[in-house]
Amino acid sequence: VEEQRARWERKRSRTAKELLETEHKYLEQLDLVVTFFVKILKAKGTLKPAVLETIFGPLESIYSASHVLLLYLERGNLAPGLENFCKSLGLYGYYAESLEQANKILKEQLRKNKSFRRFKKLQETRPQFQGRKLEDLLPLPLQRLHQYKHFLRDLLENTSPDSAEYQQLAKAVKSVAEVSRCVQDIVRKRENSLQLLRVQKLLKGQKTQVLTPGRWYIREGWLLVVPSKGEELKRRMFFLFSDIFIATKPCHPLHPLNSNKLACQAVYPLHQCVVDKVFGHTQSQGGLLSLSFPHKTLLLMSSDQQDINDWYQSLTAAVR
Repeated sequence: VEEQRARWERKRSRTAKELLETEHKYLEQLDLVVTFFVKILKAKGTLKPAVLETIFGPLESIYSASHVLLLYLERGNLAPGLENFCKSLGLYGYYAESLEQANKILKEQLRKNKSFRRFKKLQETRPQFQGRKLEDLLPLPLQRLHQYKHFLRDLLENTSPDSAEYQQLAKAVKSVAEVSRCVQDIVRKRENSLQLLRVQKLLKGQKTQVLTPGRWYIREGWLLVVPSKGEELKRRMFFLFSDIFIATKPCHPLHPLNSNKLACQAVYPLHQCVVDKVFGHTQSQGGLLSLSFPHKTLLLMSSDQQDINDWYQSLTAAVR
């Protein structure tokens, strides 16, 4: 028991030390944004207060909460410090929700506002920035939240369940995990929206509606369509979503408007689809998939074995 306790204590001290060191570094980086951007911009009035608020959100409050946490960590008051810090976790969720809008407004201001563009360039050339841009520093709180989750879990694992601090740490771990999960959901939804928008822009015309609430992008790629009558194979670009499968072909390369777009040929709903792997149609390499819909059967081929296996797994998972 004594050996186990000593081992826990060593690991715990190591994690606590690493948490303290990385918190210092994190605060130094946040300080760059707060000192050289937020405070000076407030004083100069280069940006309207509403615009300033949209770009930087609750960054000053996040900085203050971390500053208080650092004081606790420096005194070795780990568990009470983390318990107190958890009261400020809502700021991270709010920050994650507003980050997309913040980036959009930042780009807009850089395009329209000449004095802000000059100011930003000047601040970023300061030696403290070490070549980093404001855009590199704005996502830091969300990256740090992910790190907190791992640090806290390690601390809890190496704290004796009988100790007074165990319950405080367990509460902190639960709170950070919940906020971290919410933030990851926000990030995933944002990335998915960008994928849907990208595919929508790739398709010629507006007939095929890709941007639909609740739809998730899964994958895309080129596959060969095997025709029912002995015609030659047709190379087509396919897009797989959580509810539909879209077949497209490239527009004419000399088309004045759509030369690099894709024309939608068919949209197949997945709720009535049956996916089968067909063997024996290709020699050793690649493979063939059969997709059966109520009024159509698609035979899709790839010369790459791994590719066809990946498609099979993605399609069966989506249909399921």
